[in-house]
Amino acid sequence: MMGLIVAGLDEVGRGPIAGPVVAAAVVLNRSEPIAGLRDSKALSEVKRRQLDALIRQQSVAWALGQAEVDEIDRINILQASLLAMKRAFQQLRIEIELALVDGNRLPELPCPARALIKGDQRVGAIQAASILAKVARDAQMQDLDVTYPNYGFAQHKGYPTQAHLKALSDYGLTPHHRLSFGPCKALVT
Repeated sequence: MMGLIVAGLDEVGRGPIAGPVVAAAVVLNRSEPIAGLRDSKALSEVKRRQLDALIRQQSVAWALGQAEVDEIDRINILQASLLAMKRAFQQLRIEIELALVDGNRLPELPCPARALIKGDQRVGAIQAASILAKVARDAQMQDLDVTYPNYGFAQHKGYPTQAHLKALSDYGLTPHHRLSFGPCKALVT
């Protein structure tokens, strides 16, 4: 892989019952390594935001993509995750020679690609993608929290916590809930 232009891809938001699935693609600058890269789940919110800024400044290229709630409901979360990664990849404005994708499935890409199980624990570009996607999705959930203050989106980020399930029970569904996911599906059937 030495000398190849390599993009790391990862997504965030497969488990929540609300909000989009967000993916990022990142090409790191080999001459400017970014210290402290980890899987986004292993970092504090403050550290993720610091690294997000560094990744945006120092990377050769980066891009975000997402699949919306209606797409998740229509094509399923796995296919929506792959679609979000494909969309992120398509936003890169340089020719990529190899894509390294976290997980065991590959999105449809116009270059050679490898799926790496636990890639977000081993590959810097995938870790960077994980961080960008997490920070971007969390920001969207903060925005949703302003629009729907009774749901607690800023705290649970759309995951089915007890507080979120209680809010669903008390206030019903929002247009941002995934109707194909169990707790939401139960409210429409």
